[in-house]
Parts: sequence; structure tokens; C-alpha cells
Amino acid sequence: MLSYRHAFHAGNHADVLKHLVELQLLDYLNQKDKPYWYIDTHAGAGVYALTEGFAAKNAEYESGIARLWSRTDLPPALAEYVEVVRKLNDHGKLRLYPGSPWFALQRIREQDRLRLYELHPTDAPILFDNFAEQLKQTMIYPEDGFNGIKALLPPPTRRALTLIDPPYEDKRDYQHVVTAMQESLKRFATGVYAIWYPMLSRPEIRTMLDKLKKLPAKGWLHVNLQVQSPSPDGFGMHGSGMFVVNPPWTLHDTLAQLMPYLVKQLGQDAGARFTLEQHSA
Repeated sequence: MLSYRHAFHAGNHADVLKHLVELQLLDYLNQKDKPYWYIDTHAGAGVYALTEGFAAKNAEYESGIARLWSRTDLPPALAEYVEVVRKLNDHGKLRLYPGSPWFALQRIREQDRLRLYELHPTDAPILFDNFAEQLKQTMIYPEDGFNGIKALLPPPTRRALTLIDPPYEDKRDYQHVVTAMQESLKRFATGVYAIWYPMLSRPEIRTMLDKLKKLPAKGWLHVNLQVQSPSPDGFGMHGSGMFVVNPPWTLHDTLAQLMPYLVKQLGQDAGARFTLEQHSA
């Protein structure tokens, strides 16, 4: 299905959580000089305008990045996340929001590489344009990332962060995530993998998480942020989560400090809460 456009949701609460975790993972990989690859299975357009076009229609960023934009009490990790967004915006006005590959671009070093997949016929050319000056370090594939990563793993660097972030409009994506992880771990068991998912009233989500927790990995971390109570009619997204396979040992403690703050700032009703759990084999 190619109807999904991330621009509708750019900068919302789900993006805050996803990109906060992404930066923590990239910073961890940067602690060693050895190069790594950043692989994105559903890269999107790379950068999104917030005050016009799709993002302005529902203005979801107002319940996400906008709530953090002017705060002076941000914990350090959140302040660093907001600073990446600020670098993209002139004169301190929030007009643009970076996608996952752009966040990665701000963290990778000269020896690191980006490998980006985007199948959407409109977003893929925009992604090429947004990364036209970074093609020395970047390869962009207008293909299905679920299938594409098979050819990239293991990377020659033997270090990588793979972000799996499908739209889940097609319910088969939940099983596609599990299958992709099963195949990826067979090829590259020591890689770091981050899977984003929406919190919806769908049984497929719980099934997917149960299967991810049983993967033959050294460990995993699961965090989600529920910003409101689920709708009585079961419609709409009430939060989002990140499932990290082979997470840094520091990530749990960092998120334990940050998540109460995010619940307070991004929560929309009394149902706002977070879950944080981890497991080591």
C-alpha cells in the first residue's frame, strides 16, 4: 500500500519518542571509532514542512515537538534532540521537522554510511533531493526495505543500526517486521535493530511484540509512550513504542529518567503513561 505519507504525522508525539531513541542509539555507536552503517527500511522524504502541505492539515506536531520547543527545563538528552530540530530551522521558528535519516545524518561521522530505502513514488525523489549533497556517504534505494536489507546484512563494517519503521496501514506489516527480524538476525546477530510501532486497538500489535520478545537475540528493550486513553470506539493512535534488539546497556537508565518527563509534557489526558522493560539472555 502506497497511500501513507509520513508528512501528515511529522513531529508528533510518536516522532519525538522514535527520534529520541534513535539519537541515543547513534550516540552509543559513536563511542567507538570503528565505522558503522545506518540502515533505514522506510526512510520517508527526509525533511518535512510543518506549516504548509500535509503536516499543516492536522498539525500533529503541535502535540509533539511544539510542546518541547520553547521549554527551558529539558533533560539533557531531550535538549540534544530538540537542538537537532533547531538546526534545521532559521530564526528560532519551528517550520521544518527532520525525518529519521536526517537525524542520522547529524550524528554519523566521515567513516560511517547511510543506506536508505523508500518505495513511495513521491517521497523517494524528495529523499534524493534532500540528500543530494550527502551522496558520498549515502545510498538511496527506491525499493521495499523489508526485502532490501537482506542484501546489506551483514555490513562490511560489522556494526550497524537498522531502523524498521513501516506505516502499518497494511496489517501484514506486523508479520513482515517479525520475518525481517528473524532473517536479519540469522545474517547479522550482533547488529542493533530498532522497531517503531503505533499503539492502536489491534491484536496484531500484541502478537508482534510477543514474537519479537522470543527472537534469538542477546537482549531487548521495549519502551512505549501512551499519550491518551484509547478511544472507546477503538479508532486512532493513542501512543507509540520502540522495540530495540541488542540495545546499549545505558539505554534503560536514560529512558527511565526521560519517560516521566515526556508523559507530563506530551500527555493529553489521565490515561497518559509509559512502559519500560528489558531482557538480557
